[in-house]
Amino acid sequence: MTLAEKQAQLTAELTVIKNGQDRFALLVDRAKKIPLLALELRVEKNLIPGCLAKLWFAPSCRDGKCFFVCDSDSLMVKAIAGLLCEFYSGHAPAEILAHDPKFLAPLGITQHLTPNRRNALAKVWERIREFAETNAR
Repeated sequence: MTLAEKQAQLTAELTVIKNGQDRFALLVDRAKKIPLLALELRVEKNLIPGCLAKLWFAPSCRDGKCFFVCDSDSLMVKAIAGLLCEFYSGHAPAEILAHDPKFLAPLGITQHLTPNRRNALAKVWERIREFAETNAR
């Protein structure tokens, strides 16, 4: 499935839910199903700086595709970061770089976030983009 197809699927799934808080509840439920990050990945170099909650982010590359995992001590932060990790995982660096997550704003994901959580989302996207740029070479 391409990122455009994933975007269409996610958009369809979230636009059915009219209430912004209910959308977040769905994302939190999805985050509860994300496995805990392995202890060897819960290291300083994988911490996203500037977040009030601890947020670990670990990228990897296999067979020319990028994969991203995350974890946080805040379920809401894990839900937001996990959404991006799940969305971009399994795609080639060039496809990732061509598909900015700005489509989340009209879905009511970003405007209901606190400034700190918006910051966490931006930092996760920055790390995803940087990793994709490094692996596109």
